[in-house]
Amino acid sequence: MIPTAVELVQGYRAKTISPVEATREALSAIESHDDAVNAFVLVDAEAAMAAATASEARWYAGEPLGPGDGVPTSIKDALWTRAWPTLRGSWLIDGAGPWDEDAPSVARLRETGAVLLGKTTTPEYSWKGVTDSPRYGATGNPWDPTKTAGGSSGGSAAAVGLGMGAWSVGTDAGGSVRIPAGFTGTVALKPTYGLIPHYPPSPFGTLAHPGPMTRTVADIAALMDVITGFDPRDWAAMPTPSASYLDGLDDGVAGLRVAFSPNLGFVRNDPEVDAAVRAAVAVLADAGAHVEQVDPGFADPLDAFQVLWFSGSAKVLSAYGELDGAWADRVDPGLRRIAATGAGFSASDYLDATAVRMHLGELMGRFHQSYDVLVTPTLPLPAFTAGCDVPDGWPSPDWASWTPYTYPFNMTQQPALSVPCGFTSAGLPVGLQIVGPRHADARVLRVGRAYEAATDWHRRTPELIAQGVR
Repeated sequence: MIPTAVELVQGYRAKTISPVEATREALSAIESHDDAVNAFVLVDAEAAMAAATASEARWYAGEPLGPGDGVPTSIKDALWTRAWPTLRGSWLIDGAGPWDEDAPSVARLRETGAVLLGKTTTPEYSWKGVTDSPRYGATGNPWDPTKTAGGSSGGSAAAVGLGMGAWSVGTDAGGSVRIPAGFTGTVALKPTYGLIPHYPPSPFGTLAHPGPMTRTVADIAALMDVITGFDPRDWAAMPTPSASYLDGLDDGVAGLRVAFSPNLGFVRNDPEVDAAVRAAVAVLADAGAHVEQVDPGFADPLDAFQVLWFSGSAKVLSAYGELDGAWADRVDPGLRRIAATGAGFSASDYLDATAVRMHLGELMGRFHQSYDVLVTPTLPLPAFTAGCDVPDGWPSPDWASWTPYTYPFNMTQQPALSVPCGFTSAGLPVGLQIVGPRHADARVLRVGRAYEAATDWHRRTPELIAQGVR
């Protein structure tokens, strides 16, 4: 069993394991498995071991810097990390830098003494729900490297799933931590917008949330304690939480009002996904939750989401000049395609899409007056072939067409958690999504933890680990 961050910190405190040992294990896992899945674009073993040695000395002196001191951690290559380039999977970014500033979440990790291992893969500018890029190629799934790990934080999901560090921080503007969590049998939270500060601002605007990625809900809560909190560089940053996300985590779900929507009223699920999610909801009911099958009552907001998304993509590439410039053949063709569409939208189109978003937020705010959480599948289908934007034979070329459960809650800025809830007959993970009203992140984690405590899906490990593949 791969040790969790919570278990590592307990071991450091009891002196039964050291940060040096834990970091060596994480680096060994990278050496053993990364060739199979392509999770990392940068590994700095020397810096990681130096940080682990310093952490070990602090723990032995009884003076840890914070609750994450010594935890091996990776960072998605979309978040600024001092001294390391942030290349976002793109040939358009000059690796020379300077790289002299940390994103807020990375700064908080340094302050707590976390051991930073390296940076993980992302599609170019995090533009899609799978992870492949012109610069670094495709990232495979720990359960079957020929399948996608999802995206855009696919490298982070593959890393934590294979023991390449207990924690990772990704970003999510349309599902980008939850999609890979669902595909890889790991856990990820898209928090309430502003709870984890974000800097520099995303070209996708207020759709984009940094998010913790781990193997367990308790590790999500522990990582939230580190990376939440006010940062003056983010104009939307919320105040630092006054309580730990670990407080009340094991209070269970007895009496909670759970709305179960198997398809949001407009999605068609793979039958094995549907069966796994229904079984998961029964577990919550057995644990004392009051479960009602009910849809929130909104139509698919895909068209409005894509106006916002495609406009952001156009903004990304406009920094380099005309879309048909000499550099264009170095860019992911799908990103070029949607950027060209986005460049054609008007300000009125954007405001109309924003109005749809605001109405959706109002609807969900009212919905949560009656229900504490909403539960859905994370995804309607299992992982498909790596290196493809959509499943073979899919009717649309757009990634959001197969992620209908994730992007609506970026539009509403609600917390949404993905936890593993089973496997298909082909051995591919299935995810359960738990959505709460804005600012109810602790409640969402509590529901996820109750489900996790009653099941053992999070304890399963990919066959790659047993094989010791190099």
